[in-house]
Amino acid sequence: MSEGEALMGGGRIRLGMVGGGEDAFIGVVHRIASRIDDHYAFVAGALSSTPEKSARSAAALGLDPARSYPDFVSMAKAEAARPDGIEAVSIVTPNHLHVPAAKAFLDAGIHVICDKPLAISLAEARELETVVARSGRILALTHTYTGYPLIRQARAMVDAGELGDIRIVKVEYAQDWLAEKIEDSGHKQAEWRSDPARSGAGGCIGDIGTHAFNLAGFVTGLEVAELCAEMTTFVPGRRLDDDVQILLRYANGARGSLWASQVAVGQENGLTLRVYGSKSSIEWHQTEPNRMIWSPLGRNMEIVSRNGAGANDASRRVARIPAGNPEGYLEAFATLYSEIAQAIKAARRGDRPPAGVVFPTLADGMDGLAFIEASIRSSQSGGTWTRL
Repeated sequence: MSEGEALMGGGRIRLGMVGGGEDAFIGVVHRIASRIDDHYAFVAGALSSTPEKSARSAAALGLDPARSYPDFVSMAKAEAARPDGIEAVSIVTPNHLHVPAAKAFLDAGIHVICDKPLAISLAEARELETVVARSGRILALTHTYTGYPLIRQARAMVDAGELGDIRIVKVEYAQDWLAEKIEDSGHKQAEWRSDPARSGAGGCIGDIGTHAFNLAGFVTGLEVAELCAEMTTFVPGRRLDDDVQILLRYANGARGSLWASQVAVGQENGLTLRVYGSKSSIEWHQTEPNRMIWSPLGRNMEIVSRNGAGANDASRRVARIPAGNPEGYLEAFATLYSEIAQAIKAARRGDRPPAGVVFPTLADGMDGLAFIEASIRSSQSGGTWTRL
């Protein structure tokens, strides 16, 4: 995407951030992603839960001290009153603050880009439906992996019928960083993720299981009708699940399975998707995001590369650099920011986003929370089949 394309629609979008200060991994990722395609200017923030840390973080990032705020409530009010106030805000806090922060900014007329999951419960997320509708603003959710070019390619292939009728969906997301009880050692990220008050009722399932669920739905377009879940806490004393194994029945009759684990020793970030149709299948691994295996029935399998000869328009549309040069996680994240930017710039003009622009929204967040809660109900009842 050229600089000229990035700046179309009236210049860079003024962006704020809630959370993402000192020692916060995901805030750095959001800021990098927002700058890759040059759509945004980061100008304000309430970057930490304490005013002192927030001020230090803002100073380290070069923010104007007058636009470093002690909390998101004062930030939303002050920025809405400024003629050069923020147009969008990234919410990168622990889960329990997502909805309160989103409400504050939406009510102030500011677009919201929120980390996932959307809320700590489906009931809480429902509170946002009327707020979003009343505000007329965008609420986007950062399910990162939907931004990869080959994931866009796979989605387009399914839509075009190249796989035929979808029969089987297999998705897994395995990590090992919580194989020990590091939440007791002062590890900030592990601490809040294992706290039901801040994370919600799901641990592993909310943190990465929702990514796997969203990815499968994004590519196939299928809805899960019911599921059978077993959620396990392997590490003694941990308060939330650290491994989930789920069977899926789709509304079209397809069958599937989802495995997510944060105690799978040897796995760093093993997100994998396999989709099997009546005509062909696809296989994609996030550890090798620039290649996808396509296996047509009765023919040799083919390797499809990002932006290569076999890439389709959906893949090429979001690819940035020539074939043979890899794109990865940060670029996938940036694709979401760029898609959201195009929607915001269209809203500036009173228009609809350009054709092809797609990113996760409130509806995806609601689906993810319904998935979490159905899985918990199923597991608690001994693995009974449970409707979403």
